[in-house]
Amino acid sequence: MEVLLEFLFQIFGEVLLQLVIEALVELGMHSLAETVQRPWHPVYAAIGFVLLGLIAGAVSLLVLPHSPIAAPQLRLANLIVTPVVIGLVMMLVGRLRAKRGQDLVRLDRFGYAFLFAFAMGLVRFVWVS
Repeated sequence: MEVLLEFLFQIFGEVLLQLVIEALVELGMHSLAETVQRPWHPVYAAIGFVLLGLIAGAVSLLVLPHSPIAAPQLRLANLIVTPVVIGLVMMLVGRLRAKRGQDLVRLDRFGYAFLFAFAMGLVRFVWVS
């Protein structure tokens, strides 16, 4: 039972870290949405979110240089599972915003949120000590 709780705590820590950073970026995107007159092409936007994810991963290493997940196999599983979870959460946030009549940004969609979280997770997977 103790091993299961430790595993859940480790996974929850990584998911929470990435979710908080992605939520902050999403808030920033909402604040900038009014200044952008013409939306970018989806491919350019995807590349931009990958780059933002890489930068966020590098910054997160300054804040939390050690992974809460010790086992290499679990870190690899986290690299796949966490972006899916974060993509789903951000998609739900987007649906809530749409129901309230608020403007949506691309991070409110699963694909863009997944790309951002995967890029951030990849940096953490490769460089975390």
